[in-house]
Amino acid sequence: MTSQLPGKPVSKSRVQLAQMMQPEHANNHGNVHGGWIMKMVDEAGALACMRHAQRRVVTVAVDQMMFRQPIRLGDLVTLNAEVSYAGRTSMEARIVVVAENPVTGACVHTNTAYCVYVALGDDGEPASVPPLILETDAERQSMERAKKRQAYRLSQRDTL
Repeated sequence: MTSQLPGKPVSKSRVQLAQMMQPEHANNHGNVHGGWIMKMVDEAGALACMRHAQRRVVTVAVDQMMFRQPIRLGDLVTLNAEVSYAGRTSMEARIVVVAENPVTGACVHTNTAYCVYVALGDDGEPASVPPLILETDAERQSMERAKKRQAYRLSQRDTL
């Protein structure tokens, strides 16, 4: 079944969140808690999907979260999120996390996460989302990879 909604380009879903890491975000060694970053990832992904669907969304899945580098107390953490896949009622968001030392300007890509959200109608039931308009080769390739991730997720859904 195809959506009757007009499509939207990936660029319309883009969201950027930034926050300086404070003592309440870190452990005694000055490393930011992974759970805090996970919360920020979920918020950024949800906002990108809400922008795309223009509806409330709920988190359905979070793909593996691997931290390539630690995030330190005092770092400015920036999350860039965009919709990378749109199905009938679900969307995948790609969220890239970068930590910056605001004094030196040194930036490090700490992780990339993929989260899946379902749009909700006013009745709280899943609602249709606009198709994704792919404008660049990179967006088309990203969508192909996202389709494979979604097919894998769906194949694993009933095995848990």
